[in-house]
Amino acid sequence: MPRRTRLDPATPWIELRSTTADWKAADPALLATMLGQLHLIRAFEETVLELAGESLVHGPAHSSIGQEGGAVGSIVSLRSSDGVNGSHRGHHQFLAKVIGHVSGGRLRLDELVTPEIGEVLHRTLAEILGLENGYLQGRGGSLHLQLLEAGALGTNAIVGGGVPFAAGNALAQRRAGDGDLTMSYFGDGAANIGSVLETMNLAAVWRLPLGFFIENNLYAVSTHVRESSADERLSVRGQGFSIPGWRVDGMDPLAVHLATLEAAERLRSGEGPVVIEAEVYRFFHQNGPYPGSAFGYRSKEEEAEWRARDPLLRVADEMARLGLLSPAEAERVRHQAVAAMAEVTAKLLEPVPGESGKRRIREELWPDPATVNDGVRGDASELAGLPAADPREHRGAWRDTKFIDAVAAVMDRRMELDPGILILGEDVHRLNGGTNGATKGLVRKYGDRILGTPISENAFVGIGGGLALDGRFRPVVEFMYPDFLWVAADQVFNQIGKARHMFGGRNDVPLVLRTKVAMGTGYGSQHLMDPAGIFATSPGWRIVAPSDAADYVGLMNAALALNDPVLVIEHVDLYGAAGRLPEGELDYVIPPGRAAVRRAGEAVTVLSYLSMVGVAARAIEESGVDAELIDLRWLDRASLDWETIERSVRKTNAVAIVEQGARGTSYGGWLADELQRRVFDWLDHPVERVTGQEASPIISRPVERAAIAQQEDIVELLQRIDRAKGAR
Repeated sequence: MPRRTRLDPATPWIELRSTTADWKAADPALLATMLGQLHLIRAFEETVLELAGESLVHGPAHSSIGQEGGAVGSIVSLRSSDGVNGSHRGHHQFLAKVIGHVSGGRLRLDELVTPEIGEVLHRTLAEILGLENGYLQGRGGSLHLQLLEAGALGTNAIVGGGVPFAAGNALAQRRAGDGDLTMSYFGDGAANIGSVLETMNLAAVWRLPLGFFIENNLYAVSTHVRESSADERLSVRGQGFSIPGWRVDGMDPLAVHLATLEAAERLRSGEGPVVIEAEVYRFFHQNGPYPGSAFGYRSKEEEAEWRARDPLLRVADEMARLGLLSPAEAERVRHQAVAAMAEVTAKLLEPVPGESGKRRIREELWPDPATVNDGVRGDASELAGLPAADPREHRGAWRDTKFIDAVAAVMDRRMELDPGILILGEDVHRLNGGTNGATKGLVRKYGDRILGTPISENAFVGIGGGLALDGRFRPVVEFMYPDFLWVAADQVFNQIGKARHMFGGRNDVPLVLRTKVAMGTGYGSQHLMDPAGIFATSPGWRIVAPSDAADYVGLMNAALALNDPVLVIEHVDLYGAAGRLPEGELDYVIPPGRAAVRRAGEAVTVLSYLSMVGVAARAIEESGVDAELIDLRWLDRASLDWETIERSVRKTNAVAIVEQGARGTSYGGWLADELQRRVFDWLDHPVERVTGQEASPIISRPVERAAIAQQEDIVELLQRIDRAKGAR
């Protein structure tokens, strides 16, 4: 018989229930504040559902009615400098945090709605309606509520999507050493999401002050938690990562408050993350003003049982038993909240002329449609005053180097001058510089500013996004291979790329994402793509693609000075290439809009980037065609040097775009479309492209070579264009 030893969990997992003694011991001011917040949030949500019923809410109305106890109980004791974020059903979390911020954490029931609280209700409802006087000028609406000065980091429409950002905020707090914490709210659905579980692991490894707050309301849209999770006690998730857990009745705000106090003590003391699961119940359907029973997936009896446990009734009843609240006083609290929302609504709506009882949004409150693209990215004004220079204009001494050594050297220089730079990625802290030498010597000098991560791209790039939004740090995240962006696509595109614009255009997102193209190295279809085309068609990102060591320094310096997310693409073919740098110069900047003409010519304009610049140069010489070669350097829509490109096309009247990778994800496809609109009148020949094949490269050497563009492809195209022009 085998010997069997029982293994016990490494960390506590408890269920906490409040007692009569707890209610007696509670500060009456705390109970009054909780009751006041509950009523303000309830009246607010009732107003949202009322307006949704009148078709005045454009988009979903994810009501938190019934779930207020979890948010109020957990947030009431937090500081303004503590962070919270949540999901699409997040009005209650946002309001609890912001009301706590403007009220100093305490409410008076005899004067519930101060001017400051009235302003919160007004601007939050305006935001949900998509109006200019909302917190984010209507950009966020119901799904993306944010007020950073109150510690409201932003709610999120992607299930579980905001959790890695919360971890980034918690990492910033841990490094600042100010004792603050972050609480990330999500539901039963997100408890099964990969980004959440990845973040739990990393938060535990790094001992982040991050609370994973699960609002278990039993249903996704209509799917019960028992259908999606083998163990309905979702706080068990923490046990797999050695994270202690609390399970509480979310309809009892005091129980939630007491559990949060215990959890916060651990968080603030540096012991690492926690999980809190609050059992709550949404009284209405996933979206809109109807109960779930109207759609047949739950019974009226079940809904009635949960309504009898309404957190508003629970707090009022307990306060009444303690002699702290009379029925008349309770009614006055309710009246104040409802009246405040009526006043707010009157400021935003007006009667529809000639249609009795109908209302509409006041026309003057809508944002200007002309601002639609404002805030997709910054204006790069932060580069003003920096030493902009093209290294080819350097007239002093030069020193020889390899491309990869220039990568490490410029990062060393920037980290020396900017203590806010942190590097995150797999193996970046090992192997004397990571897998390629990009961080060579940095661990010895900068220690824990070089953060080696588990294999969890969703978590660590999202943590980078949260760090960037904090404002005190400038993360540099490495994806070992660009194909891994698909693993973390939500964080890269939905979160980081859109964060500035969807949160009102106010958020700087100073993040650099480094990765390398590895075509020709035999790593196969899932390790070597060129990501330029994907990022060029995704909002918010800037893109640099240096072709030599000297350019790399200037472009990386610009990337690390910009307040936008910047993708820095490298190529393994260049890492070992001999290059040179201006002697003693590692601070110059090549700003957006600075392409380089590598060869002047008259016959055709060749546009390229990365290692293909050198390949194209050799192809031009071999072809005998007098082509002009432009190294694009900056690839994104806002940063391309259209002046240099257009000047060249006016001269040559023909364009060839040269890239190495697959047709389907081609950067050149996007660029050709832009060129047709911008320079069509000067073209005597269609825009042509050299790309790889439809297939991504695979490991067999001859087939891999066939899949990617080669020098001979460029030669053939240039000669064909030259013949066609000559025939005219």
